[in-house]
Amino acid sequence: MQLVESGGGSVQAGGSLRLSCAASGFTLGHYVIGWFRQAPGKEREGVSCISAFEGRTYSERIALGRFTVSADRTTKTVYLEMTDLQPEDTAVYYCARASTLSDSRGCRDTDVWGKGTQVTVSS
Repeated sequence: MQLVESGGGSVQAGGSLRLSCAASGFTLGHYVIGWFRQAPGKEREGVSCISAFEGRTYSERIALGRFTVSADRTTKTVYLEMTDLQPEDTAVYYCARASTLSDSRGCRDTDVWGKGTQVTVSS
């Protein structure tokens, strides 16, 4: 079971990036996949989640209106489309497999994590 993130990079404020999370070794449609991030010196925080089976999504306040999460069960890939990026979005972004998607609390019970992809936004 493995998750591999890609698509990170360096952009200027206002720019966009699309992150990918490629899943292998398990059936994507049976799980929830969440995006998380961790900035230097800060705790890890949730960004967005998607139920790969039903397409239901959840986004934290930091992502609302700017980030969109989607899943392609055919290619076993989950995407995070990020627009209007700001310097405070600079972080390592991780995807993780979860068993539960709460409408009020997001992804719960994560058990498989990717190694992350760096996103750097300059002003």
